[in-house]
Amino acid sequence: MKYMKFRSAQLAILGVALLAGSALAQNTPITGVDSSKGGPLDLGKMWTFDNPPSAFFQKTYKFTADEKWFDEARLASLRFADYCSASFVSANGLVMTNHHCARESGTGVTRKGEDLNATGFFAKTPAEERKVDGLFVDQLVEIDDITKRVQDAMGSATSEQAQLQAREQAFAAIKQEYGTKEGWKGLELQTITFYNGGRYALYGFKRYTDVRLVFMPELQLGFFGGDYDNFTYPRYALDCSFFRVYDEGKPLKTTHFFRFNTNGVRDGEPIFVIGNPGHTERLKTVAELEFDRDLQTPATIQLLRNRSAALQAYNETAKSDSVLNEIFSYENSLKAYDGQLDGLRDTGLMARKSVFEEQFKAAAKAKNLPTDQLKTWDDIAANTAQLRSIFKDANYLAPSERTMGELLTFANVVSQYSELLATRPQDAERARSLMEPPVVKNRALEDAYLAAHLAEAQAALGNDDPYVKAALTGADGKLRTPKETAAYLVKNTKLTDPAFVSELATRPGAAAVSKDPMLALARIGFPRYIAAGRQARQITQKQEVLRGQLGRMLYDVYGTAVPPDATFSLRINDGVVQSYNYNGTKAPILTTFAGLYDRNYSFADKAPWNLPTRWKNPPMELLKQPMCFISTNDIIGGNSGSPMINKNLEAVGLAFDGNMESLPGEFIFVPDANRTISVHTGGIIAAMRYIYKADRLVSELTGATGNVPVAKPKTAKK
Repeated sequence: MKYMKFRSAQLAILGVALLAGSALAQNTPITGVDSSKGGPLDLGKMWTFDNPPSAFFQKTYKFTADEKWFDEARLASLRFADYCSASFVSANGLVMTNHHCARESGTGVTRKGEDLNATGFFAKTPAEERKVDGLFVDQLVEIDDITKRVQDAMGSATSEQAQLQAREQAFAAIKQEYGTKEGWKGLELQTITFYNGGRYALYGFKRYTDVRLVFMPELQLGFFGGDYDNFTYPRYALDCSFFRVYDEGKPLKTTHFFRFNTNGVRDGEPIFVIGNPGHTERLKTVAELEFDRDLQTPATIQLLRNRSAALQAYNETAKSDSVLNEIFSYENSLKAYDGQLDGLRDTGLMARKSVFEEQFKAAAKAKNLPTDQLKTWDDIAANTAQLRSIFKDANYLAPSERTMGELLTFANVVSQYSELLATRPQDAERARSLMEPPVVKNRALEDAYLAAHLAEAQAALGNDDPYVKAALTGADGKLRTPKETAAYLVKNTKLTDPAFVSELATRPGAAAVSKDPMLALARIGFPRYIAAGRQARQITQKQEVLRGQLGRMLYDVYGTAVPPDATFSLRINDGVVQSYNYNGTKAPILTTFAGLYDRNYSFADKAPWNLPTRWKNPPMELLKQPMCFISTNDIIGGNSGSPMINKNLEAVGLAFDGNMESLPGEFIFVPDANRTISVHTGGIIAAMRYIYKADRLVSELTGATGNVPVAKPKTAKK
């Protein structure tokens, strides 16, 4: 997460490899999944534009999508900064994405006396459109296959570490070469890994950096229902926002955009989502998924839950929008991880993974692949068993501000620095800048993070563990609670004293004999973490190479008939508008604004179902308008802001969420009840027309006559 960088980066400078943890809680398991039907399509339908699924679309939907269709779809789609998706929706550079993708931008352009979360924003004239400093959108204009060059470079290396270094060197050389090629000059170049290393591509992006906010609804509409309604359906959220790209001070003229179709979607209609799904792990082996189920995911969810609780307590008095956004992020992650753990604990889903794994092994064997490749599953299982043995020390003793607070994290830095000072003074000199006392801005939050860390260590390691015993045992020999211990440590440490820290930074061995309680604890925990972290780094390097080997086999066996895992690279996926059964009833394919008001009235206008004043007395015509709809598309985090288009390249919706049943999508795609939730384009226009009186946007979005190409779109290289 973005707020876990500072001390972690310091530790990395000292040569410490951090092992990322992950975690979860438990909900009702998914039921009704046929475990006998596991197969290649359980890996999903996140197709790449390198190999567009023309034949699959023709076979599945009797729809012929030619090269021009895919080029237009690609060029009208965007990557929104480094965290969301978006698209052009007019010839004048108008960009559509989600409200939750725009919150940070809205905060960035808020002026004194304004609260755009409460009031929303609409630029009534072009002059009122506000530039968002630092915001950019990327358009994918060039693609080239670099697989052979990268794999040849790796093939000459003799160890896992050497292979990974050779890959990075090949990436750098390729970027440098292409940076001078005609058609690639001036583009943002990015190497893309597919199939865990089974294939590689180079993407060239046209980056637009003058991006201005045009329209954003109030937070209460963009996130209606708050965390309660998150990942649920039926849904009533106007999760949309609009920006405009400028070029040399004028709105960008583009021939590549999705015109709005507000006439609705039909039951069973094919729908296509184009966006940048962030991360899936569907190629993981059963052994790896069992590791996630038993250790990794439960640990992460506990960490997220405790940190969210600490921030919520802090924000009761702080009332900070930025902290509120962090809480939203935590809560969103918690619900997502909950659903993932439910999936991992679902015997039917895990059985499907086992079925496919056996199918894959048999197909690989039938292709007479080398014996060392066929051992890949066993090698991954052996590595995973080693990771299990070191997980506790590598996970629960890993230092960062959000896992154990500023002070204990700094104590770990000092502990490592002290060792360098005594044994490698030249390295210590380079790291001296790290020896600056942390500034604890909020004592209660510091106490809360440290208490959470101690409670998690106690639960995982046990009271007899030397680290836990040293932390929790008081002067009287009795165990204190984690909360009591945290308060004692923060109160009695001298690590905020510049003179004390200066002595530690200049006198070899000072930290090793100091009686400071934070340093005493770090001297016990940090060496264990270092040892486990180094082991973990070696094992994960082996795993990365083995996963690449597995990905190559997958490509050798199935080719492009199976798409690769998500890597925050542009994908197109297909689905249909379709209902599903839930909670003993049937879900409608779409919801209306009438449902929004029913939910508001049912909860007596209480948060998070309250509505702003301008929404209180709607015209009757608004109530029957569609608001959200569902489809069987395959999306994941990063797809937020993805356009939903029909066969005519018209925007019919805006993807913003999935239902609870979609949450196991991190490791398996089973479309039985998995649904993508989108804002209906008709609902967007209705809100603009009846509530916001955003007539100029309504005209711009509905007055387009279509995608009339003025210049031939660039063709992706195959």
